[in-house]
Amino acid sequence: MTPRPRPRGRLVRSYVVTEGRAHPTRNTLDLVTLLIAAEDMPLAGLSPEKRRVMELCRPGSLSLAEVAGHLQLPVSVTKVLVADLMDSGHIVTRAPIPAARPSDAGILQEVLDGLRARL
Repeated sequence: MTPRPRPRGRLVRSYVVTEGRAHPTRNTLDLVTLLIAAEDMPLAGLSPEKRRVMELCRPGSLSLAEVAGHLQLPVSVTKVLVADLMDSGHIVTRAPIPAARPSDAGILQEVLDGLRARL
C-alpha cells in the first residue's frame, strides 16, 4: 500500500496569522480596494505575512484580492492583516474607480441622429 501524499497547505492556521481575530478593525475594504505601501515605514516588528504584504505592494499597488492570492490566504484573513497595516500607517488604500452611470438613451439617440445628418 502506497502512502497517501500529504496535502500541501499552510503550516500556520489562519487564526494564528490574525492573532485570533476574525474581523478587521475597519469595514472599508473591498476585493478591488487598491493597497499602496508607504515607502518610509520600517518593516521591523511586522509578522512574516504583514512583511510580505508590504513587499508585494512596494513596487506599485495591488488589489486586496491579488494580495490574498499571492499570500494564499482567505480574503477575510487578508482583510485583518491589511487593516492592521492601515492602522499602523504602513498601507494606504484607494477605493476603486466607481462604475460609470448608464447614459441617457435620448441623448445617445440625438448624438447618433446628428452624426447621421452630417454624413
